[in-house]
Parts: sequence; structure tokens; C-alpha cells
Amino acid sequence: MGKICLNLAISLDGFIEGPDGSFDWCFTDQDYGMTEFLGQTEAILFGRKSFQVLKEMDSDPYPDKLKYIYSNTLTYSGKNLLTISDHAVERTLDLKKEYEKDLWLFGGAKLIAEMQKADLIDEYILSIHPILLGAGKRLFSSDQEKLLLKLLSTKEYSSGLVQLHYSRKQ
Repeated sequence: MGKICLNLAISLDGFIEGPDGSFDWCFTDQDYGMTEFLGQTEAILFGRKSFQVLKEMDSDPYPDKLKYIYSNTLTYSGKNLLTISDHAVERTLDLKKEYEKDLWLFGGAKLIAEMQKADLIDEYILSIHPILLGAGKRLFSSDQEKLLLKLLSTKEYSSGLVQLHYSRKQ
């Protein structure tokens, strides 16, 4: 059975998007472990907005990975694209059973919150960027319930980025 891994960039003050929805503050000067992570990943889970933003930057992001886009308003089709429009939690549970390798929970914030609320996220890989954004979209909402995590690893990069890898405590 696959695990759902949330792997994303976050500012030191807890934001995953800038005030204008931007991601231009994210470091792209190094690999930051993504090649290894993608090698362990079988499919990617996107919220509609996150997928649209990524698609604007790259017409075929992660072409060798199956991509599931969670959307109630749009239907996506194409090579390696599937839309999940209803029963998101149940469909995600089915996906975990279907895959042997990990599923990358890419975002966005709404999908992450839904997966957190349903307790579906198995691992958190947070790449903490040494920047204070001051405003934007927070990773964790104020109504997030307490969740104990176990630290699996830390990695520090020359850019000052620190990557924390956690799993849920059993």
C-alpha cells in the first residue's frame, strides 16, 4: 500500500503562497532531494488551482507520473491526467490501496486541509525556506487538530533551506 506524502515549500513564517498567490520565493537553484523523491513516487495529487498554476509554467509537468486533479468545477483529460470530482476522501483511500509506491500530495491548501482532516497524510516533507513572507496562504489552518509527528530526518542545504521529514506517530 502506498503512502501519501505531503512534500512542499514553506516559508519560515508558515506560508505556502505569497500574498498574491505567488511561488517566486521558492528556491530553484538546487535539486533539494526532488529527484530521489520522485523516484519513490508513483502518482501526484493536485488541487485544481495548484495544477492550473503549475500547468502555466510547464505544459506537461511530470510527464512520466500519473496525475490526479481534484476539482468540482473542471474536468481534465490527457496523457496521465485523471480528474477526481466527488468522494475525494474515499477515492484517495482507494488510491492508497491501489499503489505500491508513494503518492505525492502536491497541494494546494484546500486539498491539503481536506486530507489532513481525514487523517490521510502519512508523511510530511517540509522544505523550510529562510524567508518571511508576512502574508499569504498558510499551510496549517487555525482549526487544525493536534497531530503528533515523528521526525524521520533533517537535511540542511547551502542556501539555508532546511528540509524536515516527519511521519505520523502511530
